[in-house]
Amino acid sequence: MHGEPGQSLPRRGPAPPVDRMGNAELARMIESEHPYRGRALFELCDRVALDDDAATKVGMLSRLTSLRRARLFDRVSLAWSAIIALLAAETPHSRSEAYDAFAALDDAEQRDMLDYLEVTAIEEAHPRIT
Repeated sequence: MHGEPGQSLPRRGPAPPVDRMGNAELARMIESEHPYRGRALFELCDRVALDDDAATKVGMLSRLTSLRRARLFDRVSLAWSAIIALLAAETPHSRSEAYDAFAALDDAEQRDMLDYLEVTAIEEAHPRIT
């Protein structure tokens, strides 16, 4: 319990400069479950519209069990946020990666994500990230 004396959450230390890191380095951070893996994933997601390599890596990373279990809020996992970023980039490659990543989810998770996106098929989803 983090509220009891003598029990505290581990310190994460300073955030790494993810904006200055390469795609492969960011992917390794995410795969290794680094404490700042979410920040690394968001940086990689910010690159997908202009960088097919980033889109490919985001698509592959969305399949990680650790990202499928990690919740950002409500039902939205880090994996879902990756797929949503791929969809929102609206490039042919990012959309293709999003469809493949979505197909890798189990049936129940696919239904839940479609419900969240308020569409009946993933191809109908055109989320906007602001």
